[in-house]
Amino acid sequence: MVAISNRIFKSVSLYLRLQSEVKGAFSEVVLAEEKRTQRLVAIKCIPKKALEGKENNIENEIAVLHRIKHPNIVSLEDIFESTSHLYLVMQLVSGGELFDRIVEKGFYTERDASQLIHQILDAVKYLHDMGIVHRDLKPENLLYYSMDEDSKIMISDFGLSKIEGAGSVMSTACGTPGYVAPEVLAQKPYSKAVDCWSIGVISYILLCGYPPFYDENDAKLFEQILKAEYEFDSPYWDDISDSAKDFICHLMEKDPLKRYTCELALQHPWICGDTALDKNIHESVSAQIKKNFAKSKWKVSALAESQSNLLKKQNEDWQELEHILYAFTVFSLSLAVKQRRFLLFFFLLPSIQQAFNATAVVRHMRKLQLGTSLEGPSQITPTSPCHGHLLPEEEEEEDDDLGNGEEESCKFSCE
Repeated sequence: MVAISNRIFKSVSLYLRLQSEVKGAFSEVVLAEEKRTQRLVAIKCIPKKALEGKENNIENEIAVLHRIKHPNIVSLEDIFESTSHLYLVMQLVSGGELFDRIVEKGFYTERDASQLIHQILDAVKYLHDMGIVHRDLKPENLLYYSMDEDSKIMISDFGLSKIEGAGSVMSTACGTPGYVAPEVLAQKPYSKAVDCWSIGVISYILLCGYPPFYDENDAKLFEQILKAEYEFDSPYWDDISDSAKDFICHLMEKDPLKRYTCELALQHPWICGDTALDKNIHESVSAQIKKNFAKSKWKVSALAESQSNLLKKQNEDWQELEHILYAFTVFSLSLAVKQRRFLLFFFLLPSIQQAFNATAVVRHMRKLQLGTSLEGPSQITPTSPCHGHLLPEEEEEEDDDLGNGEEESCKFSCE
């Protein structure tokens, strides 16, 4: 395999693995901390064996990520490689997926949806101005930057993105069924207008909770999309403004030459004006999202009850964690540092790890109001038997960094 980066991953010791976030068929994403700055990042670890024959794909993704710098796009911060793995150090986004946040809200309006789409349009316009087409815009690739109520939305996953060449056209059929534009399914040459169609589909879902096109049979689904057959069904759309419907119709226009560009969409009154309504549509939209975008945590009420019981059983564990937390908060440290230290210790408690994820811990910490330091210094300095886990690499190079007495159990490999 041709080296994608000239930087051999000798500097893997710069990062400390905290937790495995996502394990896919060909890669693993881990939560890690940069030792020098204590900054949290997400590192995509890709075995080179999985890249054999796919070098062009990863090189394209890296080329795209290297070119973009936008507040609503997840950024690539560094690239390393070892003899066995390629590592993409990505900006960490921890606010969760788009649909999850909508379901969790108690109040949600057209204006909220308009503000979300405004951010997406602004980011995609930036991509298009750079000559980049995303080609796989969908709710799963839209993540909140943080758990803050007013957190911005971030576009991720540029695996199918494409840099347009001068005078070149795209013809590869790719994307996700349900969000792909008619011209792609028709196997016709297409342009960046395919992203605008996808934004129209996302806008539709944000206002009603179900997709404009659906059929369990892919052939029938594609037929609906090819004909651009969709409706604003009653009663789900009765409380939605005509301006919102007009906006969607301009983006979900079958003819790509007549379809709104991002620039035109940003000028629509539903985006830049005051036509988006403030009426609460949360109950209807969240109910439809739960129904039409199956997730076990939405679908199985028994699971929620089971988790509730588990929380009660873990009450003693939470008390123990609060004692540990007390030890951390007696120092005059910033909230961010406190959270990082607590998270690091938290990942070493298997019984709690089974019941909670990092997001739940952060929420619990906020309830404890960690912003206030307690009086007086403390002599308690919590330590762990393992400084943290290494990223998958040539482990023997890291003895000096972790100390000669490091236990073998503190190491791991993706292989």
